[in-house]
Amino acid sequence: MPRVTGPTISRWRLSKELKRLREDAGRTFDDAADLLGCSPSKIRKIEAGEVGIVKTELDALLDLYKVDDEDLATLLRELQRLGKQRGWWAPLGSLPKQYNAFVGLESEAQRIRQFEPLVMPGLLQTEAYASALDAMCTFATADEQERAVKIRMARQEQFWAQGADDDRSRLWVIVDEAALRRPVGGNPSIMRGQLLRVLELAERCIFQVVPFSAGSYPGTMGPFTIFDFDEDVHSPVVYTDGHAGIALLETESDVDRANRAFAHMAAVALSPTESARKVVAIASEMATQQGGENES
Repeated sequence: MPRVTGPTISRWRLSKELKRLREDAGRTFDDAADLLGCSPSKIRKIEAGEVGIVKTELDALLDLYKVDDEDLATLLRELQRLGKQRGWWAPLGSLPKQYNAFVGLESEAQRIRQFEPLVMPGLLQTEAYASALDAMCTFATADEQERAVKIRMARQEQFWAQGADDDRSRLWVIVDEAALRRPVGGNPSIMRGQLLRVLELAERCIFQVVPFSAGSYPGTMGPFTIFDFDEDVHSPVVYTDGHAGIALLETESDVDRANRAFAHMAAVALSPTESARKVVAIASEMATQQGGENES
């Protein structure tokens, strides 16, 4: 029987199985809704993973769909139980739905591969850098910006406490050289502190830099993150975020395209050792520039 995991993936797997079982049984949304005494829209939301389902409702649907495979029924009941659990981030308060999914995927992924062309990824940011970055978020209030930074710091604490040191490949980050040079915050000390933090964490993950000399490459299309899971847990998920909104991509073609893009970028990027040297060189440049400004 496939093993189960935390609440995010459990809810996704349960919703997909319920949709498949309903369709295989030749039942409609109205059939399921009549049985549970709810609206068809609730059934749609259950199958989309947007709302949960209680055990009595699940048992009723399993009867309606004539599920006689006891191993499958046991797995679905376990998924329902785990899906009701609160993630570690619950004490932080309500999160936007899509961001809630991102945090859940990040927490449950076996491996994370991330590319950022302009800024440092959240798991590597210092608090000062994160605050300066979020201060430019014009559509968020000061309180929302402060909360976003706290959540990011909590994500880091949770991730690095999960034994990431045992396997550096659990987090594989590729950034464009622009992310190292962009003076976020306007204060050179903020950026130098960020680069020193990158050097520290580069010992605990795979960190690569695509230098300007690489010319054009797939990363010019924008940032993305690939979440990989054990094969018996879930297929990979690709996360993208931009002004047009957030997207979670799961189709084989989307995942394959992201995998090929990431592999290409890893090939043209500097090696982890060379990338660390690049970070040191840029930090030294910034220190020299700051010293010159102080003298003037």
